[in-house]
Amino acid sequence: MSLVLHIGNKRLSSWSMRPWLALKKAGIDFQEHLIPLDRDGTREQLLDLSPVATVPVLETPDGNIWDSLAICEWAAEHSSALWPADTARRAQARAVTASMHSGFAALRGELPMDLQRRFAATDMSVACWRDIETVQALWAQSKTGEGNFLFGDWSIADAFFTPVATRFETYQVPLSTSAQTYVETLLGDPVYKDWKAAALLESWDAPGH
Repeated sequence: MSLVLHIGNKRLSSWSMRPWLALKKAGIDFQEHLIPLDRDGTREQLLDLSPVATVPVLETPDGNIWDSLAICEWAAEHSSALWPADTARRAQARAVTASMHSGFAALRGELPMDLQRRFAATDMSVACWRDIETVQALWAQSKTGEGNFLFGDWSIADAFFTPVATRFETYQVPLSTSAQTYVETLLGDPVYKDWKAAALLESWDAPGH
């Protein structure tokens, strides 16, 4: 089966990172095609791949799949390793993942992912701080004490929170001890480190991001 994952700048595209991590963790072989964002012709390239003209897009023999969660769910149908085996825990993991997928607008807007920068954010809004507190509460509720990740073994939930962990590192956000430990676990993962190493080599910017 020939697969191509179309992604945006590794430095900036948190949406692209999620399915890239999931496919790598699942051991699903794919080719990677990076489309630099915010350039002349970027939108046209993306429209050729999906009607919403966004990354990521997974190109499969049966058609293209856009949206990071949809791609991760496709991967989970081809690998049993991406969600917890227990039914109740799997439902909780999906709920936590969906919360990240659809929420936390203030955190996303005020602390955009940028893997080449590091500075302290000092003017975050009340809404952003509330998002940070809620994320930590989700992590505390999900963590069972078994394994290093949210639901024991690595899952799609961890894929969705890895970009958040990079934001907390980039902007030096003060966290609880348990939340900081989880951030260090995500950012110390070898698969994520491969993504970051490539991101640090990028020499172009995306003005709209």
